[in-house]
Amino acid sequence: MKRIVNQICAFAAAAGMLFAAGCDKTYVDEVVKQAPVIESISPASGPVGTEIIITGQSLSGVTKAYIGDQEMVIKEKVSDSRLSIVAGVNGRDGRIVLENSVGKGESEASFTYSYAVPSLKPALLQESVVMGERLLLSGSELTAVEAVLFTAEGCEESHEGEIYEQSASEIVARVPYVENGNVRITLRYFNGTSSVTTPLDEAPSIEVVRVVPKFDEPIVLERTAVGRSITLTGENLDKVDRILVGEFEAVVSKQPTSLTFTVPAGDFPDGDTTTSAIAEYFDGNEKIVLSDAFVVYVPFVKFWENISTVCQGRVAESSFTSFFSPENGQIYANEKWKTDLDPVAMKYCNSQWGSANQPKPGVVSDEDYYSVVPYFFFSAVSGNVLQINSPANSNSQLKNFFINASNPSGTSSNDNRVPGGNTTLPGTPILGFRYLNAADASEKALIDKVLNGQIEHIDEETFPLNTTDQTCCGIGLTSVSGGIKSSTWCDYQTAELKDAENYPVDAVFLVFYYANNGFSKDAPAANVKRIGLLHVRTIDFKVYQASTPNYGNSTVTFDCYWQKYDYDYSKLAN
Repeated sequence: MKRIVNQICAFAAAAGMLFAAGCDKTYVDEVVKQAPVIESISPASGPVGTEIIITGQSLSGVTKAYIGDQEMVIKEKVSDSRLSIVAGVNGRDGRIVLENSVGKGESEASFTYSYAVPSLKPALLQESVVMGERLLLSGSELTAVEAVLFTAEGCEESHEGEIYEQSASEIVARVPYVENGNVRITLRYFNGTSSVTTPLDEAPSIEVVRVVPKFDEPIVLERTAVGRSITLTGENLDKVDRILVGEFEAVVSKQPTSLTFTVPAGDFPDGDTTTSAIAEYFDGNEKIVLSDAFVVYVPFVKFWENISTVCQGRVAESSFTSFFSPENGQIYANEKWKTDLDPVAMKYCNSQWGSANQPKPGVVSDEDYYSVVPYFFFSAVSGNVLQINSPANSNSQLKNFFINASNPSGTSSNDNRVPGGNTTLPGTPILGFRYLNAADASEKALIDKVLNGQIEHIDEETFPLNTTDQTCCGIGLTSVSGGIKSSTWCDYQTAELKDAENYPVDAVFLVFYYANNGFSKDAPAANVKRIGLLHVRTIDFKVYQASTPNYGNSTVTFDCYWQKYDYDYSKLAN
């Protein structure tokens, strides 16, 4: 019997809960059937901030409320027959209008604003505040305030502070920019006819602390290339809003005692441009002229610094990024080779191959050839040797690059190769390399310029090509090759392969990018499209333990200078 009673009670409780849930759902999903009907408003008059109680019908679905044509805040929806709104500071006398999804309803009577005069209590005002921080103002009738104004001593112009919070007795406002630290605070409000301001001569005063950035003297800005960074020291430098070089904004990193900015590229022409460098602060209202004769330099070459690529990569920690383009400075992932970097090689699929770095003339169209950016890569070859490679130098190199350390499920090792199979094919661009030997005086001079960062031009004047003598700026080119082994340019040669991190190399190469089908071993100075200089800085030698161990996990770090414009043989001096 007891068990039956318990079951009945449990059923009744569940039914009650279900009924309650059903009732609640009906209320929430109640359909709006008609436009709002306003039967009464109370009070009929009041100042800004007055809560107006509205009674009527179909009020729970109201979405907007107006006094006249100005929208007001709906404070509370009490029921379908009652809600309240707040008389806003933007309102003027007028009838109340409520709106729902069906339509609008309007009151018969108008709400009339009474215009109180707001005032501050100076005794409750703090003595000082930091410019840009929030300030608490106490007073009376503050809901009538349209704006809080700050006027510096001796200045006619006032500055409006943003209002964050507002009630009848308190306002929280942000202290805006002011010209000096002695400031009076006034209030703007509507008096029934127009917007007016409380008298300035009766306004309470406050000290505004202006935290001004100060740079250590003397400020020296030397001639600087776009893209390079400059660090300045001083005090309160985190208050700097922005750095302008000419009319272009710089990327800035700042701390209280130091500020670093990168010279923006803007649209400065090649060579030197003398312009201004300015630090703006206080929301751009004040500035410090860092220099009115800052020399911005746009190099006549493209320069890519501290580039690192993997020689092939066959372990999990490898980045599988082996291909670099000196044209755009991009490093290309192995998996992007056949889709993003060199789809033309896949299109011709070895039909363009003649011999190393010499595709068959006329097979690859100019449109296809020039659609591929010039690029090069390093690879691991037999023994303990690495090699720098032109894409068109061999049809057996690319298949030895992989896109993953292991084969994804359902694939074979061949699927994991860069071309998508064990395919013999060359890449498209034709490049040649000439290793510079420091034992030769003329080559040593060029090496030193590269190592000292003094390459500012690569053009027909600074790097003249002689197609009769096959030289470039006096350096013979008969040894130009599409691939050069590291045994020529690096002294890290060991009988037993072993790892070595950050091994210094400092090898410098002349690099030539040739026009379509333009390379000839007998005429390496002919048909050059772009010239570059490659500085191999260091190598992290890492062994890949395959059936034949090699340095395939090594990483090469280098800098590269690259000619900006196509080589024009007609500009060569006669």
